[in-house]
Amino acid sequence: MTTSSVPTVSRRHGVGFWLVAYAFAVTMAFSAAPAPLYVLYQAKDGFGPFSVTLVFAAYAVGVLVSLFLAGHVSDWTGRRRVLVPAVLVNVLAAVIFLAWTSVPALLVARFVSGISVGMLTATATAHLTELHLTARPGASRTRADLVATAANLGGIGLGPLIAGLLAEYVGDPLRVPYLVFQALMLLGALAVVLVPETVEPVERVRYRPQKVTVPREARGLFFAAGAAALAEFAVFGLFTSLAPGFVSGTLHQSSHALAGFVSFAVFGAAALAQVLLARLPVRSQLRAGFTLLLTGIVVVTIAVWQPSLWLFLLGGVLAGGGAGAGFKGGVSTVLSLAAPESRGEALAGLFIAAYVGLTVPVLALGLATQFMPVKVALLGFAILLAVILVAVARSVTSGTPAR
Repeated sequence: MTTSSVPTVSRRHGVGFWLVAYAFAVTMAFSAAPAPLYVLYQAKDGFGPFSVTLVFAAYAVGVLVSLFLAGHVSDWTGRRRVLVPAVLVNVLAAVIFLAWTSVPALLVARFVSGISVGMLTATATAHLTELHLTARPGASRTRADLVATAANLGGIGLGPLIAGLLAEYVGDPLRVPYLVFQALMLLGALAVVLVPETVEPVERVRYRPQKVTVPREARGLFFAAGAAALAEFAVFGLFTSLAPGFVSGTLHQSSHALAGFVSFAVFGAAALAQVLLARLPVRSQLRAGFTLLLTGIVVVTIAVWQPSLWLFLLGGVLAGGGAGAGFKGGVSTVLSLAAPESRGEALAGLFIAAYVGLTVPVLALGLATQFMPVKVALLGFAILLAVILVAVARSVTSGTPAR
């Protein structure tokens, strides 16, 4: 490569960095876009909160299946060969949403969307890091990490906000949001086609599913970090599945835009907390995260018992910020425990715990609402998460390296 061509290469990778960030963000946004629309499906087809949680659980199952089977394949085939299909799979999910509105169709659409996200997250994060380091040789990874966080959690927050605004102020609320996101994702897929590849494809690789490897001597701390991740993602699951129903039912607020804003505020707070606390020692991130998360859970529970919309929003922001900071600290903890050659596998174990948390507690909460008032069910949910956090907080914060 000639000296004169180096700026051109750096420029192409720099532009490609932002194109991948766009595709990552809009695809993650679509993955959460149905959140404020569930109340419309419930009114149209007459199903209850437990069916909503089943639909949400189908998404998490799709992510887990895809994480095991395809989340690591781009290490062999190249990033673009996984990213483009991942985006297009979510376009297919949008087609299913447009074609049918019954519960079985929603289950299939959300499962397909989960398959896409499982393919996308690790691959897009790795691609962003590689594009950044090529465009800015010698730079730290901080910029890539922050943009990946913003695209991931920020995208998840923007999806319900955009869908809620479209549902509230544009006609045909069960079609227009999906058509808009389809167009945005197709542009994203086209953008990724134009991005430089950063991995040389390896021929004749024997396929194997993703493994989960944890150092034996660090399993106690690893499991504590996993339990914390379970509680953190249970909060995310609450605000992308049942929270819009709480807003419209318990809090008597029928605005779809408001329901979307609640989810946006939670995930926006999570992304912002990760950015603001990024320079703190890992222990400090974890302590701040656990404190904010516990406080937020208490405030949300009080808000539902009162009821109070503003307390509900405040509690959601506190809980989201705490979950974001705590999970970032958990990722740093696991990375510090794992050997360099098994970091991806150790992180896979942490994400499995997180997505179990995204599914099982919220599914139990949805089931509980069939037999008891929502207020009582949410109180039990809050107590369960608080017990988990209190039980693991000391282990995680004392066992984690200071930095």
